[in-house]
Amino acid sequence: MNPTPVEADTTSNYGSDFTPDEEEILHSLLQEAPAATLPEDLDLALKDINDNETPRGARIPRRSQYQQQWSGSNSIWTRQQTSGITLEMADDSNISASGGWPDIEPDLRSPLERFRTKPRKALSVTDLVSPSWCELQYWFTLTKHGKKRRTPAMKQGTAVHKILEEEVHQTVAVDIRTKEDAWGLRIWNTIQGLRTLRETGMTRELEVWGVFDGLLVNGVIDELSYKCPDRELEAAELETNVPPPLPPDQRNISGFLSPNGSQTPCQNNFGIAAAQLSPSSSSSKGRSKVYITDTKTRSVKSIPKAASFRPTLMQLMLYHRLLSDMATNMIDPSVLFSRYDLRPDEPFTDAFIAQISGIFYAPPSSPPKIDNTEPSTFAPDIDQDTLQLLLSHNSLNQLWTLMISDFRTTFPHGAQSVGKVLKADYRDAVDGRLIGEKTVLMDEDLLTKYLKSELGWWKGERPAEGVCLEEAYKCRSCDFAEECGWRKGKIDEAREKMRMMKGRGVSVV
Repeated sequence: MNPTPVEADTTSNYGSDFTPDEEEILHSLLQEAPAATLPEDLDLALKDINDNETPRGARIPRRSQYQQQWSGSNSIWTRQQTSGITLEMADDSNISASGGWPDIEPDLRSPLERFRTKPRKALSVTDLVSPSWCELQYWFTLTKHGKKRRTPAMKQGTAVHKILEEEVHQTVAVDIRTKEDAWGLRIWNTIQGLRTLRETGMTRELEVWGVFDGLLVNGVIDELSYKCPDRELEAAELETNVPPPLPPDQRNISGFLSPNGSQTPCQNNFGIAAAQLSPSSSSSKGRSKVYITDTKTRSVKSIPKAASFRPTLMQLMLYHRLLSDMATNMIDPSVLFSRYDLRPDEPFTDAFIAQISGIFYAPPSSPPKIDNTEPSTFAPDIDQDTLQLLLSHNSLNQLWTLMISDFRTTFPHGAQSVGKVLKADYRDAVDGRLIGEKTVLMDEDLLTKYLKSELGWWKGERPAEGVCLEEAYKCRSCDFAEECGWRKGKIDEAREKMRMMKGRGVSVV
């Protein structure tokens, strides 16, 4: 079956990196390959992945504004940005080019050893998805720059995401003094995101973590909601996956693992009994599944097709896997704590607890009456419920346990509560208007195969590969095209093939 033709982008600013002779050679070979034209947007929407960012501050839900719709008649408006927080965490942004590509002496270490070991950050969804566009391009990016450089288009995409996030959360700057406080803030924001989802039906920018093949991975999901993005697709999937009925005297595995279906509290791999986890909240009753949406910004008024959609497809599936693992408490937090040299039982600083408690303080409608005959214990700037919650979970270990409890509340059926219909929203990079959307089904086998291949490259089990001939158009927007041995090898291969065909008298026109 021929791939779906893709319309050319008439607004592209990229010129051809091929000489006329090279273009003629590739054109001749493409006559034998399945037909494919240039994609409508060479500027891949991976610029929207922000899972490497540290939190800007604590998030407060905007409960009264969660249903606010994007104003299609307005361009992006300016809002006052809160200041960021200072984190004492390792950063690999200052990797020098002299330590990377091109090397005078070949560096035989794997990409994982060079770029994702201490003190540098762990793997992210970006790291696992970017190679699906072109492994060699991402390899050159890491070796020359250390990370993906922010372009004006990436900054514009971030602005769109920021506006969408602020429809749901208000970000308040928090002063961070220790690594434990910094990670406590990240876990706390995930807890608040889950509670916003239950209370309002939607949340945005939810950070999640996972472990793939022993390696820590993090990601930030753009949007979660209880609204199914494609009911017809979901119904078709359910019809094809109806399990055969069980005998009357048997129960399925969910029955044995359910707190209500077992005589004794079942425990997960990390010793937390199901009875310790909170039951479903009344506000989320009747909402059986949570659905994942990823938002992309584009410079053209169309949605991507074929190979251009592959990175987004893998990104959505990775989010589904990470969220499912968190919902079933399959992540050992000691992997994260060890990876970043955190002290999981170290109490948070008093300043951190006071700041978080103060953020959630709501002034009473009338001042409280204070008995002057006794010392006053009234703290006007502290939310007592938040204060007590933090004091009873005053370490990373304890706060992680609280977060898992909230995951259990939000996803009462574990991974079955995560909808298999995944959606990508495409918005205009200038004014944020919705261009279109694309829905797909989760495919566990496809994701497992993809992860095995990409982790093999990260671990150095195989070399990086360039694009196939049918996707040679990607080279036109690549900063490393002139240095790419894969591309030159394909040109030489094409020339040799033409020479052999001409020698046999075969027409190549």
